[in-house]
Amino acid sequence: MPQHTASRLRWPLLAAPIAGVLILAGCAGSGADDGGDSNDGGGDATDVGFSLMVAQANDQDDYYAKMAEKYTEETGVEIEMIPYPSDAYNTQVTTQLQAGNAADMMVLAPGTGQAISVVTLAEAGFLEPLNDTSAGVIPEGTQSLYEVDGEIYGQPTALAPVGLIYNGAGGEEVGIEAYPETFDELLDACATAREGGKTFTVLAGGVPFNTGLFSMLVSATRVYAADPDWNEQRAAGDVTFVGSGWEDVLNDVVTLNDSGCFQDGVAGGTFDSITQGIGGQTSLTAAVPGSAAISIGAGTGLDLTVQAFPPADGQDAYTLASANYAWAVNAAAEDDVKASAQSFLDWLAEPAQLEEFADLSGFVPISGANAGNVNPVYEPIGDLLESGSFAGLPNATWPNPTVYDTLGTGVQGLLTGQKTVDQVLEEMDAAWDS
Repeated sequence: MPQHTASRLRWPLLAAPIAGVLILAGCAGSGADDGGDSNDGGGDATDVGFSLMVAQANDQDDYYAKMAEKYTEETGVEIEMIPYPSDAYNTQVTTQLQAGNAADMMVLAPGTGQAISVVTLAEAGFLEPLNDTSAGVIPEGTQSLYEVDGEIYGQPTALAPVGLIYNGAGGEEVGIEAYPETFDELLDACATAREGGKTFTVLAGGVPFNTGLFSMLVSATRVYAADPDWNEQRAAGDVTFVGSGWEDVLNDVVTLNDSGCFQDGVAGGTFDSITQGIGGQTSLTAAVPGSAAISIGAGTGLDLTVQAFPPADGQDAYTLASANYAWAVNAAAEDDVKASAQSFLDWLAEPAQLEEFADLSGFVPISGANAGNVNPVYEPIGDLLESGSFAGLPNATWPNPTVYDTLGTGVQGLLTGQKTVDQVLEEMDAAWDS
């Protein structure tokens, strides 16, 4: 956790997000034999140590390390932790895999939407198939985010809600008595915040990961609440970004910018802008992983919550949450190392460890949300999580990373006035079809 408001947060993988609709029920099996993978590497635990590379937002962001330490205490198996700054993590992982010197295990993104996505790397031959225990952790309906040719290549860690973290007390200071329930109320809140010397939202406008994430938050109600299978329709050629709810998404971003909802100089904003804006209480909200409400709150003493992006008139409340992180094993590791890594994954799949990881990370157990296992910061969206009124981050099932990059850079162009909504949508369609 950050110890002061000026500390730099390098948001984890979620800065470059993920996933289709997640159904919080049931488990799935794989075609592999229970207790083993295709290389007979999922048997009994061994005493062979292995390395594990993870994205780390700050020095106190150590929940992966804490799980590894607990495993070592229980089994004696040594795990070498390799934390790497999240803003460079994706490039580092792919570079090391291609060079043949990557860690034995790593944390990746499910699906296909990023360079470090599980399916993308598995199809390239970089990942080791996992066993039925790993497959059993995958929420029903999302197997395709981890599966290639009947084999599972990733084990999800937890359900990660995403939203606008909100400083309610800061809002009350400037006359905003409650978080806005509609988009029109949001625009009014932006004006009220400005009058009180604050901005409603701080955005890392110079970072495509964050502009893309913000846009996907808006898409929850504008696109996926009505059409949860929109990505499948796009893949089939039945819809395009042009002429769809995505037009509303980007027009809303333009409206927010024109209405003064973002901080001055938003186009050059960085992740440090978010840290300073929220920690310094000059802005009330930010589009970041929900767990950041816990870490920033602990480091600053602020009482932050996670809120859904306000729907437009006539739309129902809807939010984003998905299994944004997955354990994976390097196919180039030695066979005994693979066996040891699979034993670690088997241990992580036990209910006690799933609950503990969610508690340490500030996420929600992969088995689903209920009143007893949701951190208080998620209370405003608790009913949505429990009822399944959410979509995963859309880009997990986009066909290539370029689509999401195009969204992020396109929104940057909207902020500077160098692009139009139609141009961004056309470029996203071209990236999808390339």
